[in-house]
Amino acid sequence: MRKITFILTLLVSTTLVAQKPQKIAYIDMQYILDNVPEYVEAEARLKAKVITWQQKLDAIKSEIEVLKTDLSNEKALLTDDLIKEKEEDIEIKELDLKNLQAAYFGPNGDMFFLRQQLVKPVQDQIYNAVQEIAVAKKYDIVFDKSSDLIMLYSNGQYDISELVLSKIVKGRKIKAIEEKKEERIQAQEEAKIKAQTKAEAKQAKNEALRERIRLQNEARAKKRQEAIKAKQELRKQRLEEIDRIKAEKAGKVQQEQDTTKTDSSK
Repeated sequence: MRKITFILTLLVSTTLVAQKPQKIAYIDMQYILDNVPEYVEAEARLKAKVITWQQKLDAIKSEIEVLKTDLSNEKALLTDDLIKEKEEDIEIKELDLKNLQAAYFGPNGDMFFLRQQLVKPVQDQIYNAVQEIAVAKKYDIVFDKSSDLIMLYSNGQYDISELVLSKIVKGRKIKAIEEKKEERIQAQEEAKIKAQTKAEAKQAKNEALRERIRLQNEARAKKRQEAIKAKQELRKQRLEEIDRIKAEKAGKVQQEQDTTKTDSSK
């Protein structure tokens, strides 16, 4: 079907040549993919996952083979019920194997979704690069040399694979610059927040220090006032004591004088 579509496209293109010359280019998708580091890394990760999945499937296959061998060797000694039970165990294992194969490698299996996750972003880069180049260079048609299309001859001057690679590399560099810029901005923001946090901590520390000094000064002032008050109270008590002693002394003198007068009168 793809070949027929391609032939029809060529026929239509040939018909239109008389009306308007068409610019045609082609790419080698596989060559481009093999030279994109992200794709190579994605393929390596995918292959590693496939190996792990296949090892699990092989382990179940080995278990099934062991069960079949054991049944074959022991069949003559087993009752019909035991034979049926073991055959059912084998059927269950085979069904589990089939389901697991579908889960890993089926149309909607893990491999399909993992490939979408790992490879599709790279393919999107390539398609976007091809579209940008096609628009800029005014190409009407861009073929994929590595697809099922039959290209009996291709002129190298129409191969834009290297141009696509350059576009991707340039885009990667721009992305790296943007990411670096974002990292720098983020680092500046983090430094700003850190400096602000440090300043706030310092301010809080200074305020705490000032509060502590204020409380200490208040405590000292209170202590000083209490000392002054105590001193004044002591002085007052002493003065009162002196006045009391003077009063007592004066009373005694007066009493003595009164006694002397009384004696003289007699």
